[in-house]
Amino acid sequence: MARLVEGLLVAGASNLHLLLSTAVVITYHLFTVTYNLFFHPLRHFPGPLLQRASALPWAIEHALGKTAFSTQKLHDRYGPVVRIAPGHLSFTDPGAWRDIYGPLPASSRSSNSNWPPELPKSRVFSAATDDQADSIHSAEFHEHALLRRALSQGFSDASLRQQEPVLRRYVDLLLRRMHERCEEASRGSGKEGVLLDMEKWYNWATFDIIGDLVFGQAFGCLEKGEYHPWIAFIIGTLKAAATFSSVVYLGGRWLVRLVFRTVGQKSILMLRSMTDDMVSKRLAMEKGRDDLFEGLVKYREEWNLSFEMLSANAFLLTLAGSETSATSLCGTTYLLLTNPEAMEKLTREVRTAFNSADEMTINAVSQLPYLTAVINESLRMYPPAASDLVRVTPPEGKQIAGRYVAGGSFVEIQPWSINHSSENWEEPWKFNPDRFLRGEEEARKAGNILEASQPFSWGQRNCLGRSLAFAEMRMILARIVYDFDMKPGPDCHDWIGRQRTFPLWNRLPLNVYFTPAEADYN
Repeated sequence: MARLVEGLLVAGASNLHLLLSTAVVITYHLFTVTYNLFFHPLRHFPGPLLQRASALPWAIEHALGKTAFSTQKLHDRYGPVVRIAPGHLSFTDPGAWRDIYGPLPASSRSSNSNWPPELPKSRVFSAATDDQADSIHSAEFHEHALLRRALSQGFSDASLRQQEPVLRRYVDLLLRRMHERCEEASRGSGKEGVLLDMEKWYNWATFDIIGDLVFGQAFGCLEKGEYHPWIAFIIGTLKAAATFSSVVYLGGRWLVRLVFRTVGQKSILMLRSMTDDMVSKRLAMEKGRDDLFEGLVKYREEWNLSFEMLSANAFLLTLAGSETSATSLCGTTYLLLTNPEAMEKLTREVRTAFNSADEMTINAVSQLPYLTAVINESLRMYPPAASDLVRVTPPEGKQIAGRYVAGGSFVEIQPWSINHSSENWEEPWKFNPDRFLRGEEEARKAGNILEASQPFSWGQRNCLGRSLAFAEMRMILARIVYDFDMKPGPDCHDWIGRQRTFPLWNRLPLNVYFTPAEADYN
């Protein structure tokens, strides 16, 4: 009997403990939701109830790759500023580019000497763990300035001229391999031309180019017609990176750190080992190379740059200099295929400008206005980085696009949203390269605010590789349009809309029929 009573008391105590714990958890969440809805400094900004109440809905959408599309729809509903999570705002007002990504006013810097002269990046998105070496992407202001100074010489106009033979060599290789495939198909039964998945071919080309310009060696993708293991591994981590950011966003950095140090340790060590090996080979090469990595090599000893930092920056340069260019090339090709009038106009411009492919230099293709307009319009409609350009406001708060935002808030412009806002563009969902053939004032009168589209970001941390990216895209597109007629292959319908962003696009196959060009425009 005594044991029965003792057991009942223990069970009762256990149930009481469970009830009290549950009550505490429920009370905490009710308090948090109440605070977020009625007392939070950002409570006056519009947004859906669930996202104003909790960070969980945004984190789930981010992990699933849906935030770019969902945020754009929220802007259509709520206007140029939306509260997408309790402490997180998204803007589509073009003036926010300057206010978020530009330098802070001198008055703000003097009021808080410990605050950098800019809105810093959120570590939630720039560094999933605290124990990884900083790259130029994640470095704090002063370190970023040093790294940018070192790297900028590799992206100068003079360096671009020196790099042109490298670029042309791989563009020639891409076209040669495509022609070989067409010749093989012509011996078969195919009458529509050869079907190529350009999502892969563009990626192979851009990775080979950047591999040579960073590591002094190509990855061999075009030669072998397949991904290098290092590249395949990187591409496969994009979804996981978005999930980790979502967990950190919800306060789970400790959990991400635990995953990295346990189950993820083997994969991380393998990636670092492959990267370190390529960096070691690059460092063993002769000095004075006119490539993208030489600036860091030059200042390595003077600035005491660690090998880990060199490796981290090499990794970033390779990913940023290839994946984004491949995305832009894919998007431009898809948009041209689905807009035959634009394709015809571009084809006419390219084929009447040159007598042979040998005439297509970086400078020559840069003189084709419609080609540049096509690329700019494609970057607007399909920006390589759709979201996650998140900054943090200073303790005293910040005026952004005419609105006061409290200190410690996450603020950003999501390129997908601002580029599809009817307040910034006439018929924002229409592919219309002509809008970029007008001057800014003329375009604005027609309803197009050209400065709203900033595919390379804005301010002191804008992309160093803009000139190289444009040279690469112009050269590849001009050569393909000059050499081939194209038709959309199967499964091209709504190619963009069926994708997800992590925040880089998780691209789908882009199958295109190619036949050697026959039309003579001269």
